Amino acid sequence: MQNASLESVFYSQKNHISPPFLSPSSSDSLFSPSPERHRVSVATNSGKRSPLNRFNNYQPALHPLRCTVELKQQMATEEAAQIQDPRIAGISSSIRVIPDFPKPGIMFQDITTLLLDPKAFKDTIDLFVERYKGKDISVVAGIEARGFIFGPPIALAIGAKFVPMRKPNKLPETQKFPYKLVSCKEGNVIRVYIASREVISEKYSLEYGTDIMEMHVGAVQPGERALVVDDLIATGGTLCAAIKLLERVGVHVVESACVIELKELKGRERLVDKSLFVLISST
Repeated sequence: MQNASLESVFYSQKNHISPPFLSPSSSDSLFSPSPERHRVSVATNSGKRSPLNRFNNYQPALHPLRCTVELKQQMATEEAAQIQDPRIAGISSSIRVIPDFPKPGIMFQDITTLLLDPKAFKDTIDLFVERYKGKDISVVAGIEARGFIFGPPIALAIGAKFVPMRKPNKLPETQKFPYKLVSCKEGNVIRVYIASREVISEKYSLEYGTDIMEMHVGAVQPGERALVVDDLIATGGTLCAAIKLLERVGVHVVESACVIELKELKGRERLVDKSLFVLISST
């Protein structure tokens, strides 16, 4: 994550220059720190640093006085880092970034290296489970393909069923063949009816193209509460398609959860009012 540069401002008691006002910052993170918590760091003659509330900016000047003011984005980043779980750093360092894959200009976030690290993998699942356990979620919908890696262990841990959200022509449709013939021990052949497995689909755009997502209608029931899981959110098209499929059959989507967010692609904005939880934000 690229750090913003620090702006150092020196104040003179002689000229009675007061620190500039800092405008409140905002963040689209689910658990963003309150802007009132941001501080300005002041160095006194004793060499000790004391916090100065950012809104009490017209203070009597000390001589000499040096006030280091962080940019709005940098303050939000550091404040968020203070409340992050210590396991996040290990998860982040275990993810490999591959440039120009699968197409030139794309920085591919490779989670296969995370899977090679048992502790990082376990910490990833644990963080999601701790968030969603006891939230009355009955469906964990995993997006093909890497959502199939993180979704099932989360579903098992919170006592929910796992529903695969698949690429086109991967799910069998049995609507045309509602029964099968089964031979009994007595030698008779009986007809066993199969529940209809209608498939619905949703077309969506990707960071590097378009695709279609499909789901079995009978896999979920109207009124169920669902969590959508994938490894990464980029433009947000995949998550939007999954949410639309579930809502079309009457399911309430509680939240979407991803390991990584590519913030510069603004996929969160595409979700509009849909809640999103991510472990790592990458720029």
